[in-house]
Amino acid sequence: MTTWVKENHQQESIEALKELIAIGSVNAGDGSSFPPFGEKIQECLEKALEISERLGMKTFIDPEGYYGYAEHGEGEEMLGILCHLDVVPGGNLAKWITPPFEPDVRDGVIYGRGTQDDKGPTIAALYAFKAVLDEGVTFNKRIRFIFGTDEESLWRCMEHYTKKEEIPSLGFVPDGVFPLTYAEKGLWEINLIGPGSDSLNLALGEASNVVPGEAIYDGDKAAALVDELKQLDIEFVEEDGKVIVKGKSVHSSVSGEGINAINKLVQGLNKVESHPALRFIAEKIGNETNGYSLLGEIKDEVSGEMTLNTGKLVIDEYKSVITLDIRYPVTYDKEELVAGITKAAEDYGLMYEEYDSIPSLYVKKDSELVKTLMSVYQEKTGDQTEPFVSGGATYARQMPNMVAFGAHFPGSKSLAHQENEALPLDELYKAMEIYAEAIYQLAGK
Repeated sequence: MTTWVKENHQQESIEALKELIAIGSVNAGDGSSFPPFGEKIQECLEKALEISERLGMKTFIDPEGYYGYAEHGEGEEMLGILCHLDVVPGGNLAKWITPPFEPDVRDGVIYGRGTQDDKGPTIAALYAFKAVLDEGVTFNKRIRFIFGTDEESLWRCMEHYTKKEEIPSLGFVPDGVFPLTYAEKGLWEINLIGPGSDSLNLALGEASNVVPGEAIYDGDKAAALVDELKQLDIEFVEEDGKVIVKGKSVHSSVSGEGINAINKLVQGLNKVESHPALRFIAEKIGNETNGYSLLGEIKDEVSGEMTLNTGKLVIDEYKSVITLDIRYPVTYDKEELVAGITKAAEDYGLMYEEYDSIPSLYVKKDSELVKTLMSVYQEKTGDQTEPFVSGGATYARQMPNMVAFGAHFPGSKSLAHQENEALPLDELYKAMEIYAEAIYQLAGK
């Protein structure tokens, strides 16, 4: 098997990655006015296209600013490589060794926001293409790098792309874990809206896709709540008259590994306060993370059980809102689940409202795409790890015959979305070599 990546590709890739990291492409727009996601994301999109042009590709930028792409070659078929340029905020800047948007290479590691998610993998794939091109390979498909700008939010970039542009024949997304993710559960975020309360004022949870690790009650029934929590053997602390229930925070796609503090608090609070939102959570969710009491058993052989997370609960004098994050199995029809939840909510005087929905991904393990990419990965690494099913979401589910393919390696520390996000250079180069062989096998033979 050919070794594609040379030292010049490695060195040039580091400088290009520094260029992208230095642009703090955090979503700062309203999604409609130009540029839709803010000046920094627009700047980063333009920079990615500039880098692509340096590598020999023709480029296009959406006049409305939602996406761009870089393309090489001719032919009816197209290999698509879907990347995203937006990043999450830096978080607690005091915890960073160097500022998140000032890339720093030391001890064989590059530090900065986006090194793992997704600027590092994007650069690995771009310079993998260049390495194959430099060997004089004639491609039998067009190769198109598609750059999204709203992956960390609502994927409006992909909505615009898929409405206006050609869809690739096959491809991959360098925004997952090696070896490959061939199935991703359907992603579904909903609100259950009900009446307000004269006696409750709750604002619990930070995000729908995070299992809340803490839930605080600051009301006049704290003493009664404490008695109930003790009887239920629920962990809590008291501070300045507040009751703080402790949980364990994890991503909602693996909610079974966490402890939902909202659900725990509500089980006690439902004993001392009367409200339909409390009753719904206590009776239809409880400690479950699979939605069994709400919808019955929802699972399939491909992707396993549904996961359900109570991400947020707000109750004030005007209304109540329960926000749920649901990841449902790939073979299920979401509309059947909608009917079940709508009926259950109505029984408690709550109204169903969909906030966001992304369909599932399922490319069979015996497909040519999966077999080819798995063969490339195994031959380049010697690792026999089986392909994954995930509750997470990548751009792969936006288009048919797409899978998530690296660039994170099994056993390597995941620092995406964390302070001091960093990528070892040897992993960047290894991913680049794998991507080069994949591009050759899919579009160069």
